[in-house]
Amino acid sequence: MQTKFIRTALAVAASLFGTAAAHAADVRVQCYSDGNECEVTGEIAKRFEAENAGTKIIIDKVPYKAVVEQLPVQLAAGQGPDIARVTDLGGLNKYYLDLTPHLPAARLKAWQDNFASTLPWFRAGPQDKGVYGLMSQLTVTGSFVNKTLFEQAKVAMPGPTATWDEWVAAAGKVAAATKTPFAMAMDRSGHRFAPLAVAYGAKIFDSAGVPVVDEGYQTAVRKFIDWNKNGVMPKEVWGGLGGSQYRDAFEEFANGRVVMYYSGSWQIKRMDTQVTKNFDWTVAPAPCGPGGCTAMPGGAAFVALKHTKVPNEAAKFLDFLARDENYRELMAKTENIPAHLGVAKAGVTYNVSPNAKAALNSFVADVGKIAKPNFDLQGYALNRAVFLPTAQRIGQAVAGELSADDAIKRLAADIDEQVKAAKK
Repeated sequence: MQTKFIRTALAVAASLFGTAAAHAADVRVQCYSDGNECEVTGEIAKRFEAENAGTKIIIDKVPYKAVVEQLPVQLAAGQGPDIARVTDLGGLNKYYLDLTPHLPAARLKAWQDNFASTLPWFRAGPQDKGVYGLMSQLTVTGSFVNKTLFEQAKVAMPGPTATWDEWVAAAGKVAAATKTPFAMAMDRSGHRFAPLAVAYGAKIFDSAGVPVVDEGYQTAVRKFIDWNKNGVMPKEVWGGLGGSQYRDAFEEFANGRVVMYYSGSWQIKRMDTQVTKNFDWTVAPAPCGPGGCTAMPGGAAFVALKHTKVPNEAAKFLDFLARDENYRELMAKTENIPAHLGVAKAGVTYNVSPNAKAALNSFVADVGKIAKPNFDLQGYALNRAVFLPTAQRIGQAVAGELSADDAIKRLAADIDEQVKAAKK
């Protein structure tokens, strides 16, 4: 009898332990931050855990380089986190978990209504109706300008419809008068280059929807290479790295080495906390050209990955972040532009300095100016086939390894080759 009792007790214990284990779930979230996105996500995750006993959200903070270079390799091998914060929204589509079966009908409709403009960015094509990711920020590219240097140089800041050339000329006068090393810098990124290209007439796509290095794109490439060779821009940003590696120029601006810095709205938090104490800065309206005045949309998003062992929990956490009150908090605390239409319409109360608020308003004002080729490029599943070769080939020309003509020829060939290879 005693042996039978022990066996029964062990069986019950095992059953209880098994039940507890079945309900326990660790959801690993790979996250990179432009400012404090990972920390704020972690704060909201604590409330999710309180509502969902047995589920633990683990935030693994990584550098952006890991997301760009290491995560795709992990995913190709069937490994990686349950959720990741990514920027290659369409390019990684084949690894995404479709949230549709995991969302209640009412919540699915809320996603479809509130993220209607960005959900297509995650999809494989027009026939794909899946719901794959939550935009954790909507970004807009733009120019940060050192106001203090303009004031010291007694140079008037160009107006709202000023061209890229006019900005370069004005920043050049300021640099000369204040003995600042460089007039301008731009992040080493094909994404950041795209508004310059479209402003100078690039169509980005031909009539069949295939990316092309047309006359406008070539004009922008030559202009950009000349700016680097003529000392307008610091060569080390684009010419100091190999391949298509990303590099921002934040430190050059923060240290007062450039008058104007082309980056984007994700830098506001860093600007406000690290730069404001050193000098006054502002965000200028989108620079213009023959093709118009345009910025580039973008952003980062949390996506659940199909290899996850906890799909329901991963989807449930993303849906928790998408709730109006939680999403509004995420935007307010990270000082980002909402992609959630309902939250955007109701408004976000940012607890930021007047300078940061003015910068946010400037970026929001540029959203309506974004040219169709730039918006289409952001939503193009193979946009990295344009972005990466642009950074690589222009970088080689800036470093003196290629002529402008050769850089353009190789860039066009790279894009063509990568697009064809992706479609096989």
